[in-house]
Amino acid sequence: MTKRKVCVVITARPSYSRIKSALTEITRNPNLELQLVVAASANLDRYGSAVNYMEKDGFEVRSKVFNVLEGENLMAAAKTTGLGILELSTVFDNIKPEVVVTIADRFETMATAIAATYMNIPLVHIQGGEVTGSIDEKVRHAITKLADYHFVSTKGAMERVIKMGEDQSAVFNTGCPSIDLAASVLSSPHLDFNPYSKYGGVGIEKDLSGGYLVVMQHPVTTEYAESRLQITETLNALNKLPYPVLLFWPNVDAGSDGTSKGIREFRELDDTRKFHFFKNFEPDDFLKLILNAKCLVGNSSVGIRECSFLGVPTVNIGSRQEGRERGANVLDVGYGMNDIYEGAIKQISNGKCKSETIYGDGKAGKRISDLLETITPRISKRITY
Repeated sequence: MTKRKVCVVITARPSYSRIKSALTEITRNPNLELQLVVAASANLDRYGSAVNYMEKDGFEVRSKVFNVLEGENLMAAAKTTGLGILELSTVFDNIKPEVVVTIADRFETMATAIAATYMNIPLVHIQGGEVTGSIDEKVRHAITKLADYHFVSTKGAMERVIKMGEDQSAVFNTGCPSIDLAASVLSSPHLDFNPYSKYGGVGIEKDLSGGYLVVMQHPVTTEYAESRLQITETLNALNKLPYPVLLFWPNVDAGSDGTSKGIREFRELDDTRKFHFFKNFEPDDFLKLILNAKCLVGNSSVGIRECSFLGVPTVNIGSRQEGRERGANVLDVGYGMNDIYEGAIKQISNGKCKSETIYGDGKAGKRISDLLETITPRISKRITY
């Protein structure tokens, strides 16, 4: 029996944790052949070189696509997507996948979806049907309409995809593969590595044994002009707290240049002796770091998704995650310094929350691998001329 060629395209550092357990299960499946393609910011050092962690974990990268245009603005995002379509179509023509898998809602994933659709390659979309407060929702729903199969993470997402007119027989609630990693971390919860010696970063190496905060704040595409001010308010708020702060660099989105400038300005002009700045961690290490933190602050979906399972208190800032299903671990606040400070004080005081399985039970990777083996490769919206 010939193995089914499954091409998984990863375009950014968060997408790796969103699919890692499924990649492992695909490689274990004797009837599947993994064709891993790494594109966009997942290849770039300034965004943490996620590709290096994939190779370290033993995954063979079939092709690397360099398509990120400098600028971190709306035009750069649009052109990066266009370049992605050009480059990925060439990759697909060369490796001839039987199924293409795309993940979540980033603008680079649109390139994967368009290239696969116009080349009549069945498209599987992971994490469709979710609602958020930025342009990501438009991208996610657009990919849903291009996709032939939908592996969603929640019951609500499944209902939305079906209401969008997708064939119910092609929609599966697999749960989110990132919860698989979170479940593994819960079985060995201790922070068993030194973040400073393993990942370097910039800043004073403060003692973490008395507790610490983790910050992950990205620009909001529809508010990209305010990104510098928004991160400055966050940094000033956390500077008032008595805990070390571990901050991660933003994603490559419109406005990330403003967020980065705000961080650099704060680092150069203010008293940042309690701050340490990192680019990226291996997915498992990052979740261990979060699990042992007093609180997660920012607007990353990890605060909504993985932290609900881990029971980590989260201060969710602004509109980026607006509308996304969330657990009792999340406290929503505005962009102002006082709101963020008071929210962090409250969440730290509340302590750990009960684990919730909104986004899965830790078995998504195996479900996805099994489905990729058994689904009938079909094109539900075949292109004709």
